[in-house]
Amino acid sequence: MTVPVRARFPAGYRIGHATDRRSRTGCTVILPPPGTIAAAEIRGGAPGTRETGVFTPGNLVDEIHALVFAGGSAFGLAAADGVAQWLRERGVGFAVGAVHVPIVAAAVLFDLAVGKPRAPDAAMGRKACRAARVGPIETGPVGAGTGATVGKLFGPARASRGGVGAGVVRLPSGDIVAAIAAANPFGDVVDPESGRVLAGPAVRRAGRVSTARALEQDDLPRSPLAAASTTLVCVATTVPFEPGSLKRVAIEAHDGIARAVRPAHTVVDGDTAFALAPAGPAPAVLLRVRVGAAAARAVALAIVDAVRARPASGGRRR
Repeated sequence: MTVPVRARFPAGYRIGHATDRRSRTGCTVILPPPGTIAAAEIRGGAPGTRETGVFTPGNLVDEIHALVFAGGSAFGLAAADGVAQWLRERGVGFAVGAVHVPIVAAAVLFDLAVGKPRAPDAAMGRKACRAARVGPIETGPVGAGTGATVGKLFGPARASRGGVGAGVVRLPSGDIVAAIAAANPFGDVVDPESGRVLAGPAVRRAGRVSTARALEQDDLPRSPLAAASTTLVCVATTVPFEPGSLKRVAIEAHDGIARAVRPAHTVVDGDTAFALAPAGPAPAVLLRVRVGAAAARAVALAIVDAVRARPASGGRRR
């Protein structure tokens, strides 16, 4: 039986946020320990990403040195430049002769409609690296989730607050599967067990409404924010994998998005999942199945945490 535990990433991972509250944007950086490999799976119709193709099984490079989630839509990919520079200055990267080239993957979400239209830049990426720490993860409207909103059916004015969340599941072997999510979906965030809407669009007299139900049944005006939504997730496990088998974990992580976001993977969402693990041989089939199931659960927990984390001090330590 898998058991949810207090949200901490595996040993050696450092996570940091850079937050611009005035412009309501920011970025989050995940710095894994040496020898970590990655896989990526994109299922949204409007993604914004960097260095996802490099992790295709069979390619030259499979190690990852940093993962960046950022606001600012496509402009926010610039934050990854600062992270790459910061790593290069410390001798981190894929060695090509005397040069080290950091492999920095990134994915972005759209928050330009909720604050001043400023996107995270290289300086903000460097700031997130300097803030990166092991241990508890700050969640809520911080980092990449600073300007995130949930339930955009009627535009940003009626959407709920999104944010960054975290969740962890422990396997019977003692290994853990952890997830961090930046929740900014077009659809609602729901309780995965009951389907109750936790965050979504509001109407003046009826309170919260179900986006999925409204799409099926109501005569709706044209959405004012096409291609302006995304849920970004990163799953990290202590179980060693090789690139081909790790790809399946990234695929199964999307099940967690579908459990906690309804509807998910729409044409206006950029839903993207990354899976990170120590390099090694493929685990036994049963363990692979367990890791995949735990990845989906951890992602769902992280998305729910993103909207429940108290925003009073900008987030909370998890």
